Amino acid sequence: MPILRSLGRAASQLLQSSGCGCGVSLVPARAIGVSPRQVASDAGFHSVTFSESDHPRVLITGGLGQLGVGLTKLLRKRFGKNNVILSDIRKPADNVFYSGPFIFADILDYKNLREIVVNNRITWLFHYSALLSAVGEANVPLARAVNITGLHNVLAIAAEHNLRLFVPSTIGAFGPTSPRDPTPDLCIQRPRTIYGVSKVHAELMGEYYHYRYGLDFRCLRYPGIISADSQPGGGTTDYAVQIFHDAIKTGKFKCYLRPDTRLPMMYIDDCLKATLDIMDAPAEALTMRTYNISAMSFTPEELAQEVQKYVPELQVTYSVDQVRQAIADSWPMNFDDSNARRDWGWKHDYDLPELVTTMFSYLGSDSRIAQAN
Repeated sequence: MPILRSLGRAASQLLQSSGCGCGVSLVPARAIGVSPRQVASDAGFHSVTFSESDHPRVLITGGLGQLGVGLTKLLRKRFGKNNVILSDIRKPADNVFYSGPFIFADILDYKNLREIVVNNRITWLFHYSALLSAVGEANVPLARAVNITGLHNVLAIAAEHNLRLFVPSTIGAFGPTSPRDPTPDLCIQRPRTIYGVSKVHAELMGEYYHYRYGLDFRCLRYPGIISADSQPGGGTTDYAVQIFHDAIKTGKFKCYLRPDTRLPMMYIDDCLKATLDIMDAPAEALTMRTYNISAMSFTPEELAQEVQKYVPELQVTYSVDQVRQAIADSWPMNFDDSNARRDWGWKHDYDLPELVTTMFSYLGSDSRIAQAN
């Protein structure tokens, strides 16, 4: 198809002359209205599929966050160290850099990202690059570029090279008009943060690319994720991490949410397990492209009572932050994840008691916990 070849060369020259280093670039296939599958069949690249290899070749974007690093460890154990490439725009710590392949990848640089996929014969892509809620609200133009333009680059490349693509969504994709108890997979979604809006956009665009171009797009809506490896960063659900650190260090905890604020939560091991499970699931088993997943749902008061079994003298007070309380009040209280459990066998391992026990097993070297045990 010589016409497509000429158009592809012209679009590539346009990208080079427009200065891809600035980050925002056009997508050649989309710009000329050509199906990604047409371009892929004529581009002269060999796209290795899962059936052609013993293991998938994996790329993780935005991988230096807690979930990306944890997922990388699991995937390398399963598929081999050299089959899983971690990427980000930040410099990795030494232990991460020397643990396996790491490369610089800017999702806003379409040409470079496409070269990475082609040169490394990528077949699975986990797209974790995003600006989260608080940072996004402080810089909406940057959040729009990273969370939306970056997503468009990833979608186009994944469709062109027949990748299996995972994009995480969030509890923040729902809004105050969504049903809260329980929140089903399909319902009204009107989030009020740029992060939430961009995630609804990602869900819909991924579904569109699936039906329009056959892209194997898979997405999970994560609840609040709790891990002993992460430091609380002031997010709405971070109180559920902060309480453990404060219980050990000072024996006093001040919560910024009301004691009866119920939110869905999950231990990180369950989150990573669910991510691998959805990617492993046969395509024919999936009745939708975006699923809720849940493990437990609790209030600050219920969590405090469980923590006090280990630190009986823990003093808990409440000083409500109206901004974070308003966000929590607009989010689901319980996720209905029955479709995930039915379609691909999702099953969590950690309920609240197991969560607290596990957190203290990692964090709890303090004498008061030893005495309680």
